[in-house]
Amino acid sequence: MRQAKKLLEEIGIEPERVEMFNIGASDAVLFAKAADQMTECANRLGPSPLKKARGVSK
Repeated sequence: MRQAKKLLEEIGIEPERVEMFNIGASDAVLFAKAADQMTECANRLGPSPLKKARGVSK
């Protein structure tokens, strides 16, 4: 993950856009918490900078 985040940062993409969670199949509460965390992060960061660079709307 460190390498992936470093590469993203080098090309101008926020490294926070990628995350990995190790969650057991029976741990629904932890899964929900991780999903909420990533949704919050995505909302905070906004649209992908790649969409802007390619001229993709929405």
